[in-house]
Amino acid sequence: MGGTGIAMGEREAASALRWWLESGVDVPIQEQARNWFERGAAPAPVQEPLEPEALPASLDAFHQWLAGPQAPLFAGRSKPVLPQGAEGAEVMLLSEPPTRDEIAAGLPIGGEAAELMERMLAAIGMAGQAYSANLSCFPSASPRLSPKDLETCGESARRHVALAKPKLLLLLGDAPCRAVLGKALLQARGHVHKVEGVRTVATFHPRQLLKRPSDKALAWKDLLLLTEETP
Repeated sequence: MGGTGIAMGEREAASALRWWLESGVDVPIQEQARNWFERGAAPAPVQEPLEPEALPASLDAFHQWLAGPQAPLFAGRSKPVLPQGAEGAEVMLLSEPPTRDEIAAGLPIGGEAAELMERMLAAIGMAGQAYSANLSCFPSASPRLSPKDLETCGESARRHVALAKPKLLLLLGDAPCRAVLGKALLQARGHVHKVEGVRTVATFHPRQLLKRPSDKALAWKDLLLLTEETP
């Protein structure tokens, strides 16, 4: 899935192998061999819900908007964590709102969770090919977002996907699932969804996988579902 003509280096191969072993993938997982590099067919204060027509119409303008006072969960004293990656990426990662550590690092996914996420991407031939963003560039004031916050974040996220134009979308964690799909993570997992016409799958945030390594085997199934060839 990484595109034709892309060779996996020794470091990427070792990273992918480590992820497979951690996930319990030590036996063949499909009856037929699969070419992972063959490209398939392109498939704050409580705010009022956003009006789609009021959102920016270009990705650059949207990035600027995400850091401003109209953005979901805006917190004036917090430094925003902006998305990383290029438009039209192989996969878009949409994560929970950033933690304090991620804000300090300026990364949508930070620390050990970022390293684990890279191993997960390497395992499906997409190392270095992700567009990574948070549901909001600002932290959430409470552990669980309110229904209004979820609605606002969901409108923003759908416009984000439409502008970023990824080939695939991976929702990481419960909040992105509730905001974008209207379902909890446990209900959303195991199914293929469509968001702005993009093939979408939900799975655990890598932070959760670090806390519960036993869930890595389930996450591996989610990655296979995301990259499964469609008729």
